[in-house]
Amino acid sequence: MKLYRDQGIVLRTHKLGEADRIITLLTRQHGKVRAVAKGVRRTTSRFGARLEPFSHVDAQFYRGRTLDIVTQVESVHAYGQEIVEDYERYTGATVLLETADRLAWDEGESDVQQYLLLHGALHSIANNDHRPELIVTAYLLRALGLAGFELSTRDCASCGAIGPHDSFSIPAGGTVCLACRPPGAAAPSRESVLLLGSLMAGEWDGADEEPPHVRDQAKSLAVAHAQWHLEHRIKSLSLL
Repeated sequence: MKLYRDQGIVLRTHKLGEADRIITLLTRQHGKVRAVAKGVRRTTSRFGARLEPFSHVDAQFYRGRTLDIVTQVESVHAYGQEIVEDYERYTGATVLLETADRLAWDEGESDVQQYLLLHGALHSIANNDHRPELIVTAYLLRALGLAGFELSTRDCASCGAIGPHDSFSIPAGGTVCLACRPPGAAAPSRESVLLLGSLMAGEWDGADEEPPHVRDQAKSLAVAHAQWHLEHRIKSLSLL
């Protein structure tokens, strides 16, 4: 079929020629899609404003030789309207989009779970359901877990010895026992590691009330874990 339709979240855009844009979306059924939106930079464009980052859209595409073409688009929810009003929510949401873009390795390959996770995180951050840095922390942990890089927050990541353990190694995959502790392993607070485990499990009770140093340490561990496995620096994290 030359034409197909799907719902997706706009991850990024960049200019093409004088009036077009290349839009990168994470879609429900077709994974990451890169498509040309013709004429969207003109003031007379019918749907230019609907194809901005953070937008949740229902779009129709025409399969092209190298890039698909957006032929129709309807806005499902313009999350950007709520997100751009607050700097902390904006920077957090930007981390979500950049991470999703990095995790979706193969274009056109469906990954419904990653799509639903990103959608849920964007909805939560746009509606200010929880502290933005906690939403980012939870998203990084769960997105990496779906990709096969689950972080151990209790038992030893190397030998499986029952925890909790007080040492933490990003290369090893999380908490490690004394026998497996590599040189340079960190010793984060047990409260921070417990918070990581709660966020991975989707248990939010009391998370927003944790002291700042506990939330910050948990975020730092999640960020280090994500960047280690993505093998790429998440540029937007410098703004968070």
